Formats: sequence, C-alpha cells, structure tokens
Amino acid sequence: MEGQIEKSTEQTAQQPEQKPQQQPKAKKQPAPKKQPAPKKAAPAAGEKKAKKDEIRLKKEFHNTTPKGEKKDMSQPMLNEYDPPAVEAAWYDWWAAQGFFRADENDQTKEKFVIVIPPPNVTGSLHMGHALTNSIQDSLCRWHRMSGKNVLWVPGTDHAGIATQVVVEKKLKKERDLSRHDLGREKFIEEVWRWKNDYGAQICNQLRRLGSSLDWSREVFTMDEKLSVAVVEAFVRMYENGLIYRGTRLVNWCTELKTAISDVEVEHKDLKGRHKMKVPGYGKQEVEFGVLTSFAYPIENSEEQIVVSTTRIETMLGDTAIAVHPDDERYKHLHGKFAVHPFNGRRIPIITDSILVDKEVGTGAVKITPAHDPKDYECGKRHSLEMINIFTDDGLINEEGGAPFTGMKRFDARVAVTQALEEKGLIRESQDNPMIIPICSRTKDVIEPRLKPQWWVRCKGMADEAVKAVREKRLEIVPSMHEAVWYRWLENIQDWCISRQLWWGHRIPAYLVHIDGQPTPDAKAKHADVAPEKIKLEQDPDVLDTWFSAGLFPFSVMGWPNETADLKAFYPTSLLETGHDILFFWVARMVMMGLNLTGQLPFSQVLLHAMVRDAHGRKMSKSLGNVVDPIDVTEGIRLTDMHQKLREGNLEASEVEKAIKGQQKDFPNGISECGTDAMRFALCAYTSQGRDINLDINRVVSYRHFCNKLWNATKFALMNLGADYAPLASPDVTGQESIMEKWILSRLHSAVKDADQGWKSFELAQCTTAIYNFWLYELCDVYLEAIKPAMRNKGSPEQKSAQHTLYTCLDYGLKLLHPFMPFVTEELYQRIPRRPGDNICSIMVSPYPKPAYTQAWANEKLEADVKLAQDIIRASRALRADNGLPPSSKPTFFLEFHSDELRNTFRGFAPIILTLSGASEVNVLEGDAKPPSGCAVNILNENVEIHIFLKGLIDPDVEVKKLEKKLGESTTQLETLEKKMKAPMYEDKVPAAVKQSNTERVGKLNQEIEAIKQAIEKFKAMKAN
Repeated sequence: MEGQIEKSTEQTAQQPEQKPQQQPKAKKQPAPKKQPAPKKAAPAAGEKKAKKDEIRLKKEFHNTTPKGEKKDMSQPMLNEYDPPAVEAAWYDWWAAQGFFRADENDQTKEKFVIVIPPPNVTGSLHMGHALTNSIQDSLCRWHRMSGKNVLWVPGTDHAGIATQVVVEKKLKKERDLSRHDLGREKFIEEVWRWKNDYGAQICNQLRRLGSSLDWSREVFTMDEKLSVAVVEAFVRMYENGLIYRGTRLVNWCTELKTAISDVEVEHKDLKGRHKMKVPGYGKQEVEFGVLTSFAYPIENSEEQIVVSTTRIETMLGDTAIAVHPDDERYKHLHGKFAVHPFNGRRIPIITDSILVDKEVGTGAVKITPAHDPKDYECGKRHSLEMINIFTDDGLINEEGGAPFTGMKRFDARVAVTQALEEKGLIRESQDNPMIIPICSRTKDVIEPRLKPQWWVRCKGMADEAVKAVREKRLEIVPSMHEAVWYRWLENIQDWCISRQLWWGHRIPAYLVHIDGQPTPDAKAKHADVAPEKIKLEQDPDVLDTWFSAGLFPFSVMGWPNETADLKAFYPTSLLETGHDILFFWVARMVMMGLNLTGQLPFSQVLLHAMVRDAHGRKMSKSLGNVVDPIDVTEGIRLTDMHQKLREGNLEASEVEKAIKGQQKDFPNGISECGTDAMRFALCAYTSQGRDINLDINRVVSYRHFCNKLWNATKFALMNLGADYAPLASPDVTGQESIMEKWILSRLHSAVKDADQGWKSFELAQCTTAIYNFWLYELCDVYLEAIKPAMRNKGSPEQKSAQHTLYTCLDYGLKLLHPFMPFVTEELYQRIPRRPGDNICSIMVSPYPKPAYTQAWANEKLEADVKLAQDIIRASRALRADNGLPPSSKPTFFLEFHSDELRNTFRGFAPIILTLSGASEVNVLEGDAKPPSGCAVNILNENVEIHIFLKGLIDPDVEVKKLEKKLGESTTQLETLEKKMKAPMYEDKVPAAVKQSNTERVGKLNQEIEAIKQAIEKFKAMKAN
C-alpha cells in the first residue's frame, strides 16, 4: 500500500512458513512449507542505499545510562530501529528492579518454575543455546506477565572431561606441563583458577540474549551446596543397593584415558574401505572398513574354521568361536577346540543362536568378550574367559603376547595380519560398511574395554519413569517422543558413573587399610580396630557429569536440606531442552528425582528439535556452517568469519573446506540482526517434531520487521499527539468506525491464537498470529485506513481512531514482548499510560487474554473486510495491468450482483477509496452500468470492479486482453460441459461433485457474459 507508513518504513519481507490471515496485497503468498529467501528490503528512511556487496554491521554505540538505572526516554526516537541503541541498559534495569527474582514467600500466586539445562562452563554460545534460551525465556516472560511467581534457575555445569581437556591444553601450551607434573591437588587449583577467570563468559552471553534468569540463585555444579547433594545421593543409592562396583565393558578413550558416556561418542558411518587419521599416530592413516577372514586350526585335526572380523587385532583376546546350533556344517565341531595360532591357547567352539546368524558370512564368529559388547553378552552366557589385551594408553599388553606386546593397537592390526599371512591363515579381505565410534572430545577411536567401575542399577528406576509417562503424570511434548522414552527405558542397561579424571565430584567411596593392608570386604565393620591402624584411601575416580546433572532440579533448591526454596519451588513445572538428551539427562533426572525425593522433578517435558543449516545439514565446524549467535546479532564480515576458523582447532585441510562452505552460504558475511530478531526467528521456526533449517536471511527479514514496528509506533505517536491521554479502559465506546471494529476483531483473533499457542507450546502459532496482526493488518491496513480521520483534527472520528490505535499499540506490544523483549520495552516506555496504570515495565504488565477481547470478535465484519481487501487488490491490479502510475487517481465503479453486498459495500466505499488510491469510488445502484471507457476486473460471479480509462489507455489493447480471457473461460466451460455429458456421468460421479460442477458452469457463463459486455464497451469507447 502507498502512503506515509509505507514510505517511512522498510519493506518487510514476507515471513516464510507463516501464511498471513489477512493480506491486502495482489502478490500470491508462497506455500507455508517452502522457505524462500526473503525479499530484499528497501532502505528505511534516513538509511543510505547499501551497495550490492555490503552487509549491515553493528554500529559503534556508547551507552550513557548508568548500570541499573532506567534509560532516559525523553530523547526523540531515532530515525530508524538500531539494535545496539535499543538493547542498551534495559537488561541491567530489569535485573536491578528485581523483575527476575522469584519470591519464595509468596504463596498467593501460582508458580512457574524451570531450571536451565546448565551449559558447560568451558563453553560459549552456539545456536542450540540460543534456541533453548529463546524458548525458555519467552515462556518465562509469558508466565510472568500472566501473573505467576516465576523462577528460572541459572547454572553452569563443571563439564568434567571438556574442562579438564581445556586446562591441560593450556598448561601444555603455556608452561609445557602435564597434570601429572603438577599432581592432583595443584592441577585442581589450576582448573578452579581457570573457571574463575573464564567461567562467567557464557553467563554474560545469556544476559545478552535477554534471558530473565534469577541470578540471585545462580549455581555451579561444583558448588558446595550441589556437592553435598551429590555425596548424599551416592550414599543413599549405594546403601539401597542401586550403586555397586563391578567389572564390565565401557567406552574407553585412549587419549583421555577414561571411560566416557554414550552421549560423548559420535558415530562415523563408513561405506567401505577408508583411511583416516587417529590421534597418537601422527601423519599415519589407519585403515577401517575392511572385513578380513582368517582360519583357526582345529585341535588334533587338519581341519580349519574360518571367521571374519573388522578388528583383527582383537583376535589376540579371542576366547571362543561361536556357531549356530542348527548349522549342519559345524555340528561335528560342537564341544571341540580351535588352537590360537600365536600362543597355543585352546579356544572352545560353542553354539549360540542369539549371536550367530548361520546365513551371514561363514556362519562362525570369533568371540572377544573383553572388547566387544555383543561378545561380552555371549561371554556371560557361556562363562567364557575375558582377556583384556589393551593398556589404558591403547597399547597391546602382556596378555596380547609376544611379539605384539607394547605395540599401538592399530600398528598391531597390521602386524597381526602379516603374522597370520605368514602362517597361511589369511583367507580374504573385502570392503565392509561399518560404523566407527569416535570420542567427541578427542576424535580418538573408542575402544570397548573391561574395567572395574562404579555402576547404577537402572531397571527399577526406569520402570517407575516409564510408569509415570504411561499414567500421564509426566507429559512429554511432542508426544511422538514417548516411543523413544519407552524403548530406551524398557531396554536400559546399568549406568557406568566412573570417570578416570581429576576434575569433577570425586567418588565418595574409600578403601580401608588396616596396618597397611586393604580389607577385602568393603562393608566390613571395624569397631574393634584401633583408629591409628586404620587409613582411608579415597577412590581416585570422579563421577560422570550426568550424575550431578541428574540431581539438578532439586539440588539447586538445596536438597537434601529442607530449604525454603525446596519447599516453595520443588517440584518444578517444566523441563525444556533438546530431544537429543531425552535419555542422557531428562530420563536420569526423572529416575533420580523419583528415587531420592519421591516426586517427579517436573510434570511436563518440552523437547525442541535440532538447529541445522539452511540446507538441512548438521552444523559442523568442518563444514563452515556453524553460526555464532553473537555474529547474527551484531553482524560479521566474511573475512572475519574465515579468521575465526583459522584461530580454531581445525586441521588445515578442514579449515580450507570450511572456508569454501562459508563462501557459499554467507558470500558477504552475516548482516546485523539484533537480539530481538534472532529470538523471534528461532521461536517462529519452532514447530513440534521438525528440525530447524536455519536460513540467516530469514533472521535478517525480522530485523526489517523490528524496523516496521519502530516506524509504525513512531507514526502512531505522531498522530496521537503529545497531549493525547488514553481512555481509562480499552472497552469499546460504540463510536468506532467499520475499520476500528475490524482491527479490534483481528486483535482478538491474534490474542486468542497466541493464547492457544502458548498453552499448547506451539510457539510458531504465537509468532504467526502476532506477526500477521502487526504487519498485514495494523500496519498495512488500519494505519492507512485511518489517515482521513487523522487529518480531521479534533473530530469525533479522529478521537475514536486514536483510542483504537492506542489499544492496538498497547496490546500489540504486550503480545510481542516475550519474544522481542528489548524493542517492545523501548516502545512501551514511549507510549502514554491509561489513568491509574502505574506499571513501570512491559515485563510485568498483564498479558492480553482472549476472555477480555472476546467482545470485539466480529466474524461477519471480518468476512466483509476480506472481500473489501480483495476488491482493493483487484483495483490495484487494474491500475497495474493498464499501466497507470501510482500517482494517478482514477475513478472506480463497483458493480454488485447482490442487493445484500451492494447495501453492505456502500459503507466501504470511503475505505476502498483510501486504500486503492482512487479519486472516486461509486457503487452502482440496481441495474445501473458503468460508463463506456472502463476496464473491468471480474472478481467473482457477484462482484465486478470497473476503472474509468477513457483517454488514458488504448481500447484495442484492452479488447485483445479480454478476448484472450474470453477464450480461456470458454475453453474451461466447454471442457467442463463435455465432462458432464460423458456416459455414466450421472451414475458414477458423486452428488457433491455434480453439484459443484453445475455451480461452476453457472459462474463461467456469468463471467463469459461479463467479458463480452466489457469487450463491447471498449469497442464503443474506440468508436466514440
């Protein structure tokens, strides 16, 4: 639409995936599922036109507001929306006012409590953090505005492995020292020093996102309070028989020299033979994806049995060969022995129908119980010897035997193959697809190993967690993840909680030495032993980080002590996180919460999807598609993105690959978007069950939307005037015009849709409703429609339009605030208050509720305005089709073939005149016809729009256009009539389809007749 608003604001790109409810534009909207790149935005007023290859970067801004004080709103509004200026000072003021703090003594309000998924203290923000915190903060702000006592607990995780690795690298680089050079106590001091120096980084970044966390309750998982909880949990679970010491298979990282959890294991999918670098092997590449077959000699026989393996070095620890009991080929070998070719060990040939598929390979399987999960289970079933052949460093130990002892495991792979070849036992090797387990921290190949560790018995606790979901006491959203919950927990294995690290919660278990000798019974009582003869040696291992994380919802409240916070805020309300840690974190919190507190730690779990790049690829540094949220908020040049890669820890070859990826995806870098636009984009993308393919251009489009808000509010304030005083209530006065009633009805729809979206966790529904109201209804229609009233200074029409405009601003900003906290606060502070409204911040203002706005709903009027918008679009299309410039003010004639429509749209003529840019709009009465010299746009069988063109256009050209349209309509009619005359039409075609076809024939006949009449009019125009 033309006019002051359109000229004074940026052209806002259509919001992908959000189909507008009302949009008075001639251009067709794309299908919701597509994500086209947003249109290029026209420069805002006062903004110089950018060169083609330029991007917008954060401008230098000096915040002059003292920390914690309210920003001075007496200064004029900036000419355009500027994120750094808008975002400055508000967060510190909110915090200083205590808006983030929950009141443990307030029993009058309903509570809403969540805990943050504690980010690693070593970390910095990535888009996953940005998504998580945008969702959580939006929910917290909505609940807070809804009158609840909101507690959002902040915290960071000590991240045992990640933090230890960072500090070890730092020590090595700066002082050429290892942790062993320092010793445990000194090394732990170094880690605490590092944490105190750098650990606040991610919390500061969370503040930059606008996260309204209660910082007075901030925790760190190694704090004394949480450490007390860890010890208490371990002791209780041990005493209840849930924690035990046992030797079982673990994921072993030879670089870290520790067991790691499944969540820290990545899986590399190989299609076949593949060489890759492995830590500790320098430039040498190790070959994977090869299946090698070799023969074992049968004891006291010339016969051999052939087995196959992708890890031939593990044959040094083979303790059995398994065949299927029904495999006729091997029945004569049941109970016999093979002979190990290197050490002569007798290897029993066993039968196992669980492990062996007689149709796969040779039907004979080598069993290495100490180094393979399936073999381990087989070994337990048959009481096989379990021989560990590796050291903690990944070398062949003495059990592996000479000449391989001391070799690196993958060097031994080559040596074993050569030795078997020399003995004539190698049969063949072939490409073999396989999955390689990789340590996410070091990229080392994980080695399954038998190690004595501490374990948690999970079966009983898992059963209770399953029962909670089945009984609907715990709701998982979206519900499709319930299947994953059941599958994991119903097949759960015991949980290894030992880590061979120094940083973390040291396991509170002690070995008792009496007179220097360890006691064999860990539970033995020693009351009769003199204290001086007893010495305690604490277990050197630390607990898996997930153990302390599993206690998080109640340990942050002071459990096991009966604190005020525990009483007031536990159980919490909701746990929101990514679906990828449903098992690793969420399930453990539920199991441990039920076991240790007797209560579910939360009643709902909201799981969001993964953030991927615009092409649907997982974000990876080596692909160059990892996006730093701060780069999105502030903007960054492509050269600076390249430099970040070079300063990272990628290898040179990966850096070059990543640079090419950045050049392709971000040819000019990333344009400044601001925090509000990024938050809104991430929440708008959030659709339950779908991963997020993040297109940065879409985030840029939301910055233009922020500019639209800015200039629309600026325009509104100008038309309200400095002396405007809002009415005491937003209730309607009865003096509202048609368009005022319409915009209030549309505001109710936005309030209702947003309310439903919040309650069902469909945030995209909220953002769509709010976005459409602001952009397509308030800015594009209402602000244009009220211009005539606004020019009539002091009139009742102007005053009524002002009051409605104020209500739209007030409610519209509140609707938007949870998603866009900064710009809405800035604009809210600039609009006047109703009498008696002493609320100092939009953050604590009441959120609009549909129960109040229901009185504004008017479906009939909305349908009429929609038709009016269709007429306006058709009118503008007529202007464009006939080459009339925007400055022209033609006369329109509206012809209705319905008395009801004609009577209704007499009242719409002034609105259509304003929004179509006409000089005159005439509703033709009765059988009256427009004058000759008009072009026509037939909207439907009931509405025709005529534009008076005599003297402005060439009649011959218009006749040709109409004749073409006549031909198309005639062809459609003939095709449809032919179909209706086909044999069996009456018998085979459903009644509803026949009825629809009959109606369509009638409409086409009316259109054809109208086109013929229009052709005659143009011919008459030419004749005259």
